[in-house]
Amino acid sequence: MSLWQRFKSRVVSIGFNRQQESRTMSGAGVRLHNLGPHVVMDNGIVQVTLSNPDGIVTGIRYNGIDNLLEPLNPEHNRGYWDLVWSGPGVKGTFDVIKGTTFRVIVENEEQVELSFTRTWDPSLEGKYVPLNIDKRFVMLRGSSGFYSYAIYEHLKDWPDFEIGETRITFKLRKDKFQYMAISDNRQRYMPLPDDRMSGRCQPLAYPEAVLLLNPKMQELAGEVDDKYQYSCANKDNQVHGWICTNPPVGFWQITPSDEFRSGGPLKQNLTSHVGPTTLAMFHSSHYAGQDLVPKFRGGEPWKKVFGPVFIYLNSAGIRDDPFFLWEDAKIKMMAEVQSWPYSFPASEDFQKSDQRGNVSGRLLVLDRYVSEEYIPANDAYVGLAPPGDVGSWQRECKDYQFWSRADNRGYFCINNIRTGTYNLYAWVPGFIGDYRYEAVINITSGSFTEMGDLVYEPPRDGPTLWEIGIPDRSAAEFYVPDPDPKHINKLFVNHPDRFRQYGLWNRYTELYPHEDLVYTVGVSDYSKDWFFAQIPRQKDNTHVGTTWQIKFKLDNADRNGTYKLRVAIASATLAEMQVRINDPNARRPLFTTGLIGRDNSVARHGVHGIYWLFNINVPGAQLVEGDNTIFLTQPRCTSPFQGLMYDYLRLEGPPSCGSSSS
Repeated sequence: MSLWQRFKSRVVSIGFNRQQESRTMSGAGVRLHNLGPHVVMDNGIVQVTLSNPDGIVTGIRYNGIDNLLEPLNPEHNRGYWDLVWSGPGVKGTFDVIKGTTFRVIVENEEQVELSFTRTWDPSLEGKYVPLNIDKRFVMLRGSSGFYSYAIYEHLKDWPDFEIGETRITFKLRKDKFQYMAISDNRQRYMPLPDDRMSGRCQPLAYPEAVLLLNPKMQELAGEVDDKYQYSCANKDNQVHGWICTNPPVGFWQITPSDEFRSGGPLKQNLTSHVGPTTLAMFHSSHYAGQDLVPKFRGGEPWKKVFGPVFIYLNSAGIRDDPFFLWEDAKIKMMAEVQSWPYSFPASEDFQKSDQRGNVSGRLLVLDRYVSEEYIPANDAYVGLAPPGDVGSWQRECKDYQFWSRADNRGYFCINNIRTGTYNLYAWVPGFIGDYRYEAVINITSGSFTEMGDLVYEPPRDGPTLWEIGIPDRSAAEFYVPDPDPKHINKLFVNHPDRFRQYGLWNRYTELYPHEDLVYTVGVSDYSKDWFFAQIPRQKDNTHVGTTWQIKFKLDNADRNGTYKLRVAIASATLAEMQVRINDPNARRPLFTTGLIGRDNSVARHGVHGIYWLFNINVPGAQLVEGDNTIFLTQPRCTSPFQGLMYDYLRLEGPPSCGSSSS
């Protein structure tokens, strides 16, 4: 039997096992058992126990395992909604959301939907976030799992506040779930939570990162564990979770839509990590900072539905390969995505398919220095988000966003958009900048809006003299060094995401101990000679700012013209970029960004965060025929994690420029 045949037989076996289980155990329909301090949803496949009226998931019984959640934890620390909130200028408070009122919303053989609400009033000011929160849990007949969603509401004239984070957290049995899967190429046996305790590990540069010294699974000794190594962009974060090998059981968190997540498709969030912990992240400031902390001021009213997300449980026969449970989870994820928006949520705040609208069209690119013809916006990200400035979608964190990818001819279709007022935004891989359709788009129930042909003209003044990198909003194409052998995660050895290794910031000083990076146009290779992050260099137990050089030749310098330097930044952390031309000691730079960014992407093993584009006029009088140098200085250096990640750099000649560069 071929490898492919064996693979198919395994998946079919698992799928058959799940379908057989559903057929044999779901005939009685869904039942609700009210046990006083607990309520139990039971469809014959899975039983979910919740505290009453808190609405904390205290138990999940499935496939002969009495509780998939960690029974050694207190009940309030097993499966829960939480948030981090604060008043203006006040440090954030972590809050496990506990309901005060329990209601049965739907109870029949096809569906049970439960509500656990916490209602705010002025007597609670300063103690609880000023929100009415309605947590919902749903179980359907024949479904191997359960759903959860919540409605957050801030009424007019209620106190000002901010939300740093909100999510659902599940803490699984450490004696059962030890294999984690985030994607096809990010899955592995994980350390136990005990391995992160004093005596078994060595703390590293920040609390999330530790070096495993004496783990219970000895083959993990010498590896680094850090939950940020398993972060994922929203667009790719649809299913993740854990596998128990005996008996073969999978626990998966499926997010079928990104519409309720903040920050757009590229926003990165945590997924699963040591615990074993699985998160359904709805909102966070990770890889963005304060730009993605929603701030409610002046009694602003607000309401948002987060979810539903699906907790999917699957199992295999004792003789089956348990790791194919991941393949089955992906199939289930695709089915859930196709079912969105769900028809079953009882809350009127969750709009069903017939209440939503649709937008379609085609996006073309016009860059006459690339082609005289319109260029189809192949693989463009096209989305609807609340009205704002060009590119404002990546900082939008209060409302809903709806995104799709254009096909290779530039055609796009965005379906199932909630009613409301939006701008249409886009960005195109291979081109700098952002597109925004100027007119506001009103979505009404059942509407189909055909936009026709839209044309994006990316920033361009003159011909390209040279360029460094790929305009894709990521620094992944640049040189990412090997980690210190003492600080590795074996998963990321020879891995496409090698930037996820710990401690890469220290490697810059090792590669450039005395002088900073010098890149020579026409000679250097950005994949080998351009370090992925411009960060401080260590010197005498402190840090110093760095100045990178770009050397290039001009055969003919137009002294009376204006050149344009385009610098796209993939991420910035308390950093500054100063630009000088041919004189590194000039007292005033030609251009400075000032202090920008709080992404913290270097420390959190990312290669992108908030995107910035700077368009810098370079007077021809500052350039010379022959050798020229652009100096890029990043002077901020109080932390090793401060710095810039470049996405793409380009020097353009004047519009009528006949000069050439090498």
